[in-house]
Amino acid sequence: MKNGLIWFCRIAVGLLFIFSGLIKANDPLGFSYKLEEYFEVFHITFLNNFALTSAILLCALEMLLGFALLIGARAAKVAWGLLLLIIFFGFLTFYSAFFKVVQTCGCFGDAIPLTPWQSFGKDMILLVLVAVLFVNRTKIKPLFSAKAGDKWLIGATVISVGFGLYTYNFLPIVDFLPYKIGANIPAEMDTPPNAPKDVFVLTYHLKNKKTKETKVMTDKEYLSTNIWKDANWEVIGDPENRMVKKGYEPKIRDLSLQDAQRNDFTKELFASPFYTIIIVAYDLDKTNDAAINRLNALAINATQNFNIRTILLTSNSAQSAQAFAKAHKLVSEIFYADGVPLKTMMRSNPGVILLKGGVIVNKWHYHSVPTYDYFVKNYFQKQ
Repeated sequence: MKNGLIWFCRIAVGLLFIFSGLIKANDPLGFSYKLEEYFEVFHITFLNNFALTSAILLCALEMLLGFALLIGARAAKVAWGLLLLIIFFGFLTFYSAFFKVVQTCGCFGDAIPLTPWQSFGKDMILLVLVAVLFVNRTKIKPLFSAKAGDKWLIGATVISVGFGLYTYNFLPIVDFLPYKIGANIPAEMDTPPNAPKDVFVLTYHLKNKKTKETKVMTDKEYLSTNIWKDANWEVIGDPENRMVKKGYEPKIRDLSLQDAQRNDFTKELFASPFYTIIIVAYDLDKTNDAAINRLNALAINATQNFNIRTILLTSNSAQSAQAFAKAHKLVSEIFYADGVPLKTMMRSNPGVILLKGGVIVNKWHYHSVPTYDYFVKNYFQKQ
C-alpha cells in the first residue's frame, strides 16, 4: 500500500514537473519577462540581465528533476531539490496572491493561465506529494544502475537546456499567444455584440452609532432591509463597486498602431486584402543590426518587384526610430505601438510577420526568415 502511494506521488510529481518545465521552455523569452516582473516586485532589477539565462536553466531544472524522479536516479538529492523548489514556488505564488502583485505566475506559461490563488493551491497540493516523497526518499528505487542513471541524466540535461535554447532562437514550437499563425487580428480585437459583460455589485460599509457594530451590505440588501431608514446606522466612507463576475475579454485588447503624429492606423493596416510584411522590433536599441539589414534587403525587393507594403513596428520614440531608419537606410514605413503587445506579438527582436487581410499567414524569428525567392514562390506569385 505504501509502495503504491510512493509510486503515485513519484509519477504525478515527475510528470507535472516535466510538463511545467516543458511548457515554459517552449517560450523561454516569455518566461524571462515574467521573471523580470518578480525582480521588480522584490526590487532586484539588477538581475534583469540574467532573466533569460535564469528562465532557460530553471525550466531545464524542472524537467530534469521530474525525469530523475521518474527513473529514480539520485533519489535523495532529487527529493531535496524538489522540496526546495516547490517551497520557493509556493512562496512566490502566495506572495503574488496575497499582495496582488504579479497576477499570472507563468507556472504553465501562456498555455494554461492560472490566477495567483489557483497557482498557490496547485503548489500546496504538489508540496504534499513532494513531502511524501521526501519522507520516503530512501525507498525510491532506481530503474537503472547508478552509472546508467547518470548517463540518462546527462542526456536529459543536454536535451532540456537545448530545447530552451532552440525555442529562444527559432520561436516557440507551439504558439499559445493570440498572435499565432492563422490568427485573425481584427477578430481577436472585437467584442461580440451579445458577449457577457462584467458584473459589479455596489456594497456599503455601515456602522451602528450606539453599539459600534459594523456591517457590509450590497445595495439590494441595503434597500430591501430598510436599514437606511434607521438613524442609528450610518454609511462609512464611499460605496465600493466590486466586480463579482468577469465578462468577455478580447484576446487582443491593448494593440494600437500609430504614426509619428499619433494618428491611429490600426484598422487600416489590418484591413488590407494584400500581403503586408511587418518587421517587429520592439526595441531598436537592442535589435540585431545584421538581421535588420537583411530584412531591409527583403523589403526593398518585395516593394520594388511586387509592390508589397512593408512596415516596421517599434516602441521606440519617433525621433529614435527615424534616426535608426536613416542610419540603416530603411525603406519600410514606421509605425509605433506599446512594447508589451509587441513583445507578445513576436518573441524575437527583430522578427517578421506576413499578414494578409488581417490574418497572420506566417511568422519568423530573424534566425529563420526565408529568402526573398521563397517569399516569391510561396506567397507573392500566388496572391
